[in-house]
Amino acid sequence: MRSTRKTAGQARTVTAIRTVTAIRTVTAIRTAALAAAGIVLVAGCGGSGQQGEKAAGRAGHPSATPATGLTRIPGVGERLQSRIPADSRQVIAVYGDGRNDTSSTVVLYTKGEKGGADNKAAKAAKGGSDTNGSGGSTWSRDRSWQGHNGKRGWTLDHHEGDKRSPVGVYSLSDAGGVLPDPGAKLPYTATAAFTPPSYWAKKTRHDFDYVIAIDYNRAKGVSPLDPARPEGQSKGGSIWLHMDHGSGTSGCVSIPKSGMRYLLRTLDPAQHPVVVMGDKADLKT
Repeated sequence: MRSTRKTAGQARTVTAIRTVTAIRTVTAIRTAALAAAGIVLVAGCGGSGQQGEKAAGRAGHPSATPATGLTRIPGVGERLQSRIPADSRQVIAVYGDGRNDTSSTVVLYTKGEKGGADNKAAKAAKGGSDTNGSGGSTWSRDRSWQGHNGKRGWTLDHHEGDKRSPVGVYSLSDAGGVLPDPGAKLPYTATAAFTPPSYWAKKTRHDFDYVIAIDYNRAKGVSPLDPARPEGQSKGGSIWLHMDHGSGTSGCVSIPKSGMRYLLRTLDPAQHPVVVMGDKADLKT
């Protein structure tokens, strides 16, 4: 009888040990997975973890222009205007306050519907016709938001870790985030791997709930988390549109959550969306 009790007790002990070991193993695996996600995101948004800093003043507004019937993107000079693809019908313009400022005004311009209707009406009044017969040839200002750019401002020669946002025109091909797909037209990758590392500033915890990859030094057609750098690591990468935390970023452009949801539901690969971004002075050149 004693032998039987001893054997049963030993069995329970072995079972308990195995259970604890299994729990510790699962916990270790989960911890490693989160750590791996953190490693990926340390290289996100311009090349390093965002710690945040005070915003450098209120974002300025683009030059006063009509809301519709625009023949070009306001405030953008010929150098960058010429780089906007002819077939693009959605343009996000990011107007930075200054070369070393962190605040920006982000505006979505569309060609078609509003612009197209206005264009057709104007043509009809003059006895003419629409120039392309498929939605108009002029731009309309759709929505605008106050946001932020790199915590050290802007640069014409972005490199890894400079905390500046690159000036230029870039396509928008892929999206993702921690949160489920809100109805995005761009390919959307939903994964907890977008979660910032726990040692980042608390206010940045939701930065990557929604993300739209800016095609600066990245492969198109893959998750924004993809680490590939076609032009080399030193040129930086992981430049994204993402949710705003109230101050400068490590190189990305940030806007409020409502703006990100709107863009995700509006930007359409069939409309060849691009972003033209920079400080106001460089945009005009």
